[in-house]
Amino acid sequence: MQSRWKILWVSLALIAGILVSLRLILPLDRQIHLGLDLQGGVRVLLQLHTTPQTPEITNAIQSQVEEVVQNRVNGLGVSEPVITRVGADRLLVELPAVKNPDDAVQTLKEVAVLEFKIVPESVRARADADPTYARTGAYAASGPTLYTGAQLQGAEASFDQGGEPRIEFRTKDAHLFGEMTRANLGKALGIFLDHHYVSAPTIQGIITDTGEITGHFTESEVIRIANELNGGALPVPLTILENDTVGPTLGRIDLERSLQASVLGFALVFLFMILVYRLPGLLADLALVLYVLFLLAVLSASQAVLTLPGIAGFVLSIGMAVDANVLIFERLKEELWAGKSLRAAVRIGFSRAFSSVFDSHFTTIVGAAVLYLLGTGTVKGFAFTLFWGTAFSLLTAVVITRFLLDLVVENDWVTSSQAYGG
Repeated sequence: MQSRWKILWVSLALIAGILVSLRLILPLDRQIHLGLDLQGGVRVLLQLHTTPQTPEITNAIQSQVEEVVQNRVNGLGVSEPVITRVGADRLLVELPAVKNPDDAVQTLKEVAVLEFKIVPESVRARADADPTYARTGAYAASGPTLYTGAQLQGAEASFDQGGEPRIEFRTKDAHLFGEMTRANLGKALGIFLDHHYVSAPTIQGIITDTGEITGHFTESEVIRIANELNGGALPVPLTILENDTVGPTLGRIDLERSLQASVLGFALVFLFMILVYRLPGLLADLALVLYVLFLLAVLSASQAVLTLPGIAGFVLSIGMAVDANVLIFERLKEELWAGKSLRAAVRIGFSRAFSSVFDSHFTTIVGAAVLYLLGTGTVKGFAFTLFWGTAFSLLTAVVITRFLLDLVVENDWVTSSQAYGG
């Protein structure tokens, strides 16, 4: 009766592992995603800086920057971006399969502070004629800020009747913007982006809920500025500490080679176990197949991002599983050589090897957990696969391999001690 229950549980685990691995019982969006090093993309480490107005980078400031960066990334149309906090004043942004890496990096670091100010006619004339003055002196020579980009409801890139790129915007408070334009009819309303003069059209009528920003823009510039305005202004300046770009071709080559190496390593492990440990080695190989299905099921269910270090963690955990079987089977052979019966040798061999197997696996699991909690980026990918791989290798070595051996021995399917290494 006990054997029947063991067969039932192992069969159910096998079926569940196959179904989840093939995503037959999960939504279609549940799948294993490839990391930047396997499909190409951009990885940017951002440093948040304090200002006189913000002397300390608090958790709230970091959250606000993270939200703004998320909105900007979404505006770029990047699928499945990953934004991770690093310490108290850094953010790691991973953008897989991004089409324009330079534009993406520029969008991340721009402060994008939009301000409306009344500009004296002399300042407007000089700023229109002198680009250097427009960038450095026009802002300070104009009046106080009357309206900011934080008070906009939304913005979008468009074209005017002449085909020139422009930015259309919508205000949150139509009454406030209307009163501002009413009080300054006939004056030049200066538009400044990050303290840089953009243009200063004359207010010819009352503007309430909609308006437009025109200037000497390119199409890509109006798209970027509109995304920045929709994403909001950053509360503190950012600088880029690291900027890594991986091409899709290189990523595909790395993926193919790493998969080939994994398959080759797996095949060598299979062959080694059969040649050295005979029947127990064959049963351990069957348990390793279950191990692979279990690990793929977890990666699929958790929508994990698979990276090269993650594949390394997967292969390393296979080694942990084989190491556990080696310890157990060596104990089994020693008991057979000491003259124990087959049933007694299996029972004693597993019980005496258990402490060594458990200790080695437990310490690896703890180390992987610490790496996952404290690490970032690819370190997390390595730690995730190593953690679950080691956990499942312990399960398959101690439980499933033991179950298969007990099934064979208790039913006297193979009784020769030589088949077990004796």
